[in-house]
Amino acid sequence: MVATSTMIAMAVNMILGLVIPATLYIVMKKHFGHNRKAFFIGCGIMLLFAFVLESLVHQLVLGGPLGMSIQSNIWLYGLYGASMAAIFEETGRLIAFKFLLKKHRENDSSALFYGAGHGGFEAYYILFMSGINNLTFATMINAGNASALTAGLEGTALVQIESAIEQMLNASWTLFLLSPIERIAAVILQVSLSVLVWFGVKTGNYKLYGMALLLHFLMDFVAVIVNNLLSGLGMAGTIIVEIIIWAAAILSAFCAKKVWKKYHD
Repeated sequence: MVATSTMIAMAVNMILGLVIPATLYIVMKKHFGHNRKAFFIGCGIMLLFAFVLESLVHQLVLGGPLGMSIQSNIWLYGLYGASMAAIFEETGRLIAFKFLLKKHRENDSSALFYGAGHGGFEAYYILFMSGINNLTFATMINAGNASALTAGLEGTALVQIESAIEQMLNASWTLFLLSPIERIAAVILQVSLSVLVWFGVKTGNYKLYGMALLLHFLMDFVAVIVNNLLSGLGMAGTIIVEIIIWAAAILSAFCAKKVWKKYHD
């Protein structure tokens, strides 16, 4: 049985998946005025580049001949996953700033609105959409219908679902409530990286785009490797990974602040 406290934590995550992006937009609007276009372009680019295009590449690569080799070696998997995330998201940012927000280039707050939309949609997708799946799984498990979740599956898909069910049965409610805390750090990171790429496009200094790529890659790569190495520590290992994510977010914010002060009109 999945504990009631765990299911409540899942529901709270779902609610926060709606609250976080809405709050981000309201706060941005209050401090920087209206810039709805940049915010929703940030949402759209995140959806297209991270959850559609990147996912298609994962299906091709991980489902192909190299897939097993990559997934069986944590260093290769971390290198691959971090590279794909950095390339797709930062390139999406670059395209958005260079073309879709070209007419807004004199308004530097567009970078902040875009980053809020980018990170806000990510929070919505991870907390709200995943929350629906988690609650559905938990409800079926508690109703004694767990076998329906694995019916007709085989190979990797079966292993993944069985692993997800086992993790859900053993998971503490505190694990789920760490997810919103991580999303806040991710939003800080997304806004910061948006500032770097924005001024890279605006000034023609594409080293800033390279810096955003590097920061994004390092955060994801280190998080994947450390999470694997500390998996035996349970909640303590998870907390260490969250600290690393927050450290990366703070480092990115520091870099973005310096770039903003240097280039902001």
